[in-house]
Amino acid sequence: MNFRDLSPSPRTLMTPGPVEVDPRVLRAMSTPILGQFDPEFTDLMNETMTMLREIFMTKNQWAYTVDGTSRSGLEAVLVSLIESGDKVLVPLYGRFGHLLVEIVRRCGAEVVTLEKDWGTVFAVEEIAAAIRQHRPQLVAIVHGETSTGCMQPLDGIGLACREIDALLVVDVVATIGGVEVATDKWLMDAVIGGTQKCLSVPAGLSLVSYNERVESKLLKRKRIEQGLLSDSSAVSSSFHDLLGSPIRSNYLDLCQLQDYWGPARLNHHTEATSMLYALREGLRLVLQEGLQDRFERHKRHEAALMNGIAAMGLTLYGDPSCKMPVVTCVNIPDGVNGESVRAVLLSEFGIEIASSFGPLKGRIWRIGTMGYSCSKRNVLLTLGALEAVLTLHGVKVDAGAAVQAAMNTYNKEALWS
Repeated sequence: MNFRDLSPSPRTLMTPGPVEVDPRVLRAMSTPILGQFDPEFTDLMNETMTMLREIFMTKNQWAYTVDGTSRSGLEAVLVSLIESGDKVLVPLYGRFGHLLVEIVRRCGAEVVTLEKDWGTVFAVEEIAAAIRQHRPQLVAIVHGETSTGCMQPLDGIGLACREIDALLVVDVVATIGGVEVATDKWLMDAVIGGTQKCLSVPAGLSLVSYNERVESKLLKRKRIEQGLLSDSSAVSSSFHDLLGSPIRSNYLDLCQLQDYWGPARLNHHTEATSMLYALREGLRLVLQEGLQDRFERHKRHEAALMNGIAAMGLTLYGDPSCKMPVVTCVNIPDGVNGESVRAVLLSEFGIEIASSFGPLKGRIWRIGTMGYSCSKRNVLLTLGALEAVLTLHGVKVDAGAAVQAAMNTYNKEALWS
């Protein structure tokens, strides 16, 4: 059987991920393959670690990648830190908090949850009070919930964790590279990012960084493994009784991964060479733009998009005080088939926006303004197309108002600058 040449249709990706990839990143992926222990390649690994520290705003020694999509990094950190019977606190305010709960339970932990209505977030003091009350070994939380478009304030949670010697693990998959992720300032012990959102790199790597508190726990568990692998069952038993249980994964074992990325160059796995090229180029472009300028760019296009949506007579979902700058959630008008609107946007304009999950499925659209997709062209195109498709679906909108409102936003900013 003959298959046709691969030729995906051109798309304007305005979802909360994946997003459009910078052509320079795609070009980097086409460069020649090096062996993973070639000194030239290990130099690229070291450069990537240096750039990751800047992106994570940290002085941590360890900042590297886990091969696999964002969930691989989440699992690697949680599997490597959680021992059976540990108590883990997970504040829930959207779908991806529930994902953390599932992973934590698979690690054999006792899970304690706090819950907020979707569309809102916690006051930091609410989480701090729960930490003091339940005294968990670990707190796991999502920074930006793309399911609801809300972003949880983090400053102060790490301090509460330090009071009881708990570790703070934060999912920054949707925020890294688009909004501030102040790892050291906010006392976050481990952070996990993704490539396919604000960094505008294809999905396939997860980014992790962690501090000495985490490394200390990892090294204890590494000694347990060495005891269990020794010939003496008495030694193995003593290690287990003294320190706890070994890490239950080989591929997602942070102890082995840091030996792979560190001077030991442990032959743990075969590195995803072309993906590392892509990440290195993506990080280089982020730093070339400058973190603060990049954060401001995301806010600028968010403002234009929101003003355009309001001019159409549509309303936003969620508490505006905790809105993510990189995801805008729009209430679907009564009587409108949201999936039909999405389908026509895709088929007629080549624009993809997202629906949502669980209780919000069919109730909101989610529009991402992330990374390379976050541009004036894309915002104006999306607003104009959405206006046309809503008119087709019988929604009365003021033709041209959305694009004009966005243009006014851009023009005002130009005057102010």
